[in-house]
Amino acid sequence: MPKGYIIGHITVNDPEAYKEYVEKDTPILQRLGGAFVVRGGQSEVPEGETLNRHVVIEFPSFEAAKAAYNDPEYQKVAEIRKRTADSVIILVEGT
Repeated sequence: MPKGYIIGHITVNDPEAYKEYVEKDTPILQRLGGAFVVRGGQSEVPEGETLNRHVVIEFPSFEAAKAAYNDPEYQKVAEIRKRTADSVIILVEGT
C-alpha cells in the first residue's frame, strides 16, 4: 500500500507564538502514525516560488494522512499555525 504524506509550505510570521504549534502538533501527529521526514532545514527553490519553511510528514497510507489532518485534536492545534504563519498544506499519496 502506498504511503501518504502531509506536506506543508510555511512562512512563519510570529516565531515565538509558532513554537507552541510545533510543541503541540508533534505528539498528536506522531500518535496518529506520522513520522517527520523534513521539518525546516536548509532549502533552495531553483524554479518557481514558495514559502520559507517546508515540512514533510510520512504516514502508513494516504487515508492515514487524511485522517491525521482532519483529526479534531490536530485541527484545534492547527488554529495556532493559522494565526502565526501563512501556509499551504498538501495531502499526497506516495508511490
